Amino acid sequence: MAKKKKKAKAAKKTAAKKAVTKKQAPAKKRAAKKADATESCIVDTAGGVHRAIKGGRKPELKSPTRALSNVRYDERVGYFELGRGRKIRTLTVNSVKTFAQTLKMMALSKELIEEDDSATKREAYYVSKNWAEAKFDDQTESDTVMDDIEAMFSLEGVSREQLRFRPEEHGGSVAGPLLVLDRDQRTGARITVDCTAQGSGTYGIPHSVEDLGFRTDADFILAIETGGMFQRLHSHAYWDRANCILVGLGGVPTRATRRFIRRLSDEKNIPVYAFVDCDPYGISNIYRTLKVGSGNAAHINQFFCVPRARFLGVTPQDIIDYDLPTHPLKEVDIKRAKDALKNDPFFKRHKRWSAALEQLLAMGKRAEQQAFAKHTLNYVIDEYLPAKLRQASKFLP
Repeated sequence: MAKKKKKAKAAKKTAAKKAVTKKQAPAKKRAAKKADATESCIVDTAGGVHRAIKGGRKPELKSPTRALSNVRYDERVGYFELGRGRKIRTLTVNSVKTFAQTLKMMALSKELIEEDDSATKREAYYVSKNWAEAKFDDQTESDTVMDDIEAMFSLEGVSREQLRFRPEEHGGSVAGPLLVLDRDQRTGARITVDCTAQGSGTYGIPHSVEDLGFRTDADFILAIETGGMFQRLHSHAYWDRANCILVGLGGVPTRATRRFIRRLSDEKNIPVYAFVDCDPYGISNIYRTLKVGSGNAAHINQFFCVPRARFLGVTPQDIIDYDLPTHPLKEVDIKRAKDALKNDPFFKRHKRWSAALEQLLAMGKRAEQQAFAKHTLNYVIDEYLPAKLRQASKFLP
């Protein structure tokens, strides 16, 4: 009898393992396909360098120029696209160290793919300490080389995540009516995370979000700049009152946060509203990066921005309408606003945004999200957000 039970238990365990393997199969196939494509890019590029040297030619590495001056913005596309500018690095006496560092970084990426591992950007910097004269003197150097490699391979659809390099920073925080379908790292089995059942905490967006699934009946996503405002809305369960998903950006949103919002918005067809401070940084860095990306990351904007995002507030007009306490614009604020008006394709395209920035400069003032506390601590919940949401069609683009 005991033997039968033991056999039955073993059979059940085997069946469970097979079920997990079956569930994993599609995800594993996708991951394997991406890994193969990434490794092919590395091998082909390294092979090209080798052939050039053997043929007595100077090898070259070509990548897109990553700058605001090399992007174009078409509202129908929805994000900053790369222009035709290219940066060519030729092997010379002066460039030999950077050239060697680039190839070594590519070799490290290939090794990580083969071992099914990953490294933080900081770890990659320390690995280079074994590269003799090719080692990096500081992390800004290794980060730049890593970004150049990503830009080079982005033309083949390869991202830094596929190169197996990840940032140190965590993703944003999430609360509200959302079930996130993830996988157990040990078994590969599907697990479901309920973002309304995290107690006083929240769900933290992981560094890679490609294999996540979503279930929600929320009406919209509210992307919030500051941790303080996010915590106030979460602690008062604003997500339940407004049937929305709250995402704390924590300043300029990380790549993972932007990708999470993009996938969630696209797959569930729900709008995204941004709620940030009324200053040039909140508007031209945080919001614009969330919506259309940046010049420096134009090679990945198509994946890491949220074209359907709209600006709920805080707007320059809100300062007047709600009689908000303000602070004077700093020199850096004025410079940032003027630069956006003059050089940023997004603000140049949208006249309503140009007018809003001009209004902010004319006022010479900026206001924070927390300024609504002047009226009452929960004024933003009881009055401001409900009033704004009744006029969602009037949000800034």
